[in-house]
Amino acid sequence: MTRFKTLDDLGDIAGKVALVRVDLNLPMHDGAVTDDTRVRASAPTILELAGKGAKVLLLAHFGRPKGERVSTMSVSMTLDAVQAVLGEEVMFIPEITGPVVEQAVGILQPGDIAMLENTRFWKGEEANDPDFAAAIAANGDIYVNDAFSAAHRAHASTEGLARLLPAYAGRSMEAELKALDAALGNPVKPVAAVVGGAKVSSKLDVLKHLVTQVDHLIIGGGMANTFLAARGVNVGKSLCEHDLTGTAEAILDAADAAGCTVHLPYDVVVSKEFAANPASLRTCNVHEVAADEMILDVGPQAVEALADVLKTCRTLVWNGPMGAFEMPPFDAATVALARSAAALTAEGALVSVAGGGDTVAALNHAGVAEDFSYISTAGGAFLEWMEGKELPGVVALENA
Repeated sequence: MTRFKTLDDLGDIAGKVALVRVDLNLPMHDGAVTDDTRVRASAPTILELAGKGAKVLLLAHFGRPKGERVSTMSVSMTLDAVQAVLGEEVMFIPEITGPVVEQAVGILQPGDIAMLENTRFWKGEEANDPDFAAAIAANGDIYVNDAFSAAHRAHASTEGLARLLPAYAGRSMEAELKALDAALGNPVKPVAAVVGGAKVSSKLDVLKHLVTQVDHLIIGGGMANTFLAARGVNVGKSLCEHDLTGTAEAILDAADAAGCTVHLPYDVVVSKEFAANPASLRTCNVHEVAADEMILDVGPQAVEALADVLKTCRTLVWNGPMGAFEMPPFDAATVALARSAAALTAEGALVSVAGGGDTVAALNHAGVAEDFSYISTAGGAFLEWMEGKELPGVVALENA
């Protein structure tokens, strides 16, 4: 994989100021953080830098204030959660550039940690304004990016700073990039990809890229219905983008040309309503779906066959559920296939990398999140990586 500097490449940083880009865009309810996963992901980086005597300044965005100061979007809303995870006091600095930051840095002692205000309160952040980036850099000695989830944005705090200061990947970023490289960059073959979710339209670029990269493409969720329709299957009143059947056919043709085997369900779980009503629930062959029925999950025979496919593979990339997993019993296929992948991973037979919001929720639901080789909490950045796009925040580190 392309070389980038990590914390292992740091020299003596005692007394130096480390500007550390983290992800503090955390879910909130009634003024309290409801999930501190992203804080915990960056805690090792923050504490390692502080432990080496650096003055650590955290950079992050919170919400979408669009270049204006919005009190309810101050990053200070996350301060209590950050301090709780780190087990350290964190100073809040209500600016991001200028003399207020300079004075605060002068007060900080080696090993102290501070949090700067929401980067998106300033228009220069999302515009990646060179002058704005330079003003931030003026108060720092080194730059560390530990926010892969924001790496698909070419912003001042994710891309601009890496061009102005010695730049390093934090521990979370390092782990993410190594995992992604193992999944698609330089994987052990054969490679399988599971792609699920509601709509083909939301993952067109992902599917187009994956058929050129993997040996097996397993399509589930609502998007499988569009591919089934493209193959002449009557999917009843299932969620289906009939206007994209031509696009689905083109993806299937591209897969054939690339030697990628596409797996679609041949038995499915259907219901006449989007409800777990046993009276209208049945499992059938895909060619037996009635006009008044909707496909809500992949059937057990197909899942068993897919589990056998995974046994022939060495690497797996997973994004999206196989069915309407939020409503049992339509979670059965997702749970069963996820557990098969987890078991193969535990045996050392499979490297499994998963990502995306619904995916993380589905794997947690299946009770196997801890058993996958790596799970990315990044949403947009993970999808853009699956699309084969260059991520500005990553490229900047590679070029640093």
